[in-house]
Amino acid sequence: MTRKDHWEQIYRDKGEDEVSWHQEQPLMSVRLIERTGLTPDEPVIDVGGGASHLVDALLAQGYSDVTVLDLAASALDQARSRLGERAEAVHWIEADATTWQPERTYRLWHDRAVFHFLTESADRAAYLANLEAAVPAGGFAVIATFGPEGPQRCSGLPVVRYSPASLQATLGTGFEQVAVEAEEHRTPGGQPQQFVGCLFRRV
Repeated sequence: MTRKDHWEQIYRDKGEDEVSWHQEQPLMSVRLIERTGLTPDEPVIDVGGGASHLVDALLAQGYSDVTVLDLAASALDQARSRLGERAEAVHWIEADATTWQPERTYRLWHDRAVFHFLTESADRAAYLANLEAAVPAGGFAVIATFGPEGPQRCSGLPVVRYSPASLQATLGTGFEQVAVEAEEHRTPGGQPQQFVGCLFRRV
């Protein structure tokens, strides 16, 4: 089964509030984004956003140039359905973050729970190349992954767990870590999952 087929099946079989990473209120992401000082007219991309409620929060704050990228059309369909007419204000991209080629730049790249699924070095390198192409100097990246005490598998797949230091080392010298948050996420089933969220500035 391909990576796309795996995630399409996940979203076909489960509602948005049944997947383990579901959050009604993406508070950690919102706090880290607020630390950037971005104005609502600056472009933001939510990589692997799927059916996440971050797009709802951004629209509520007046962001007018929001893109959501996910490789699962079924996830994007859930978000569009939930947003209704507001979905017309969002740019939707059905693509894999490791093979997609950015056609423009963004002041903020946000990723909660995509990067830790990239267990192969070639996939990580491709992702980071796209991150560097999409975010110019002075731009920002918010990346949240399972922390050192987080689960070793999720949705039937292995993951890579990161500390703030190891995530900084993986991104390299082109990004400066400017803020860190830790979060104990509770799955819909009540299981705790340690997340680490890091805000980086492109240098």
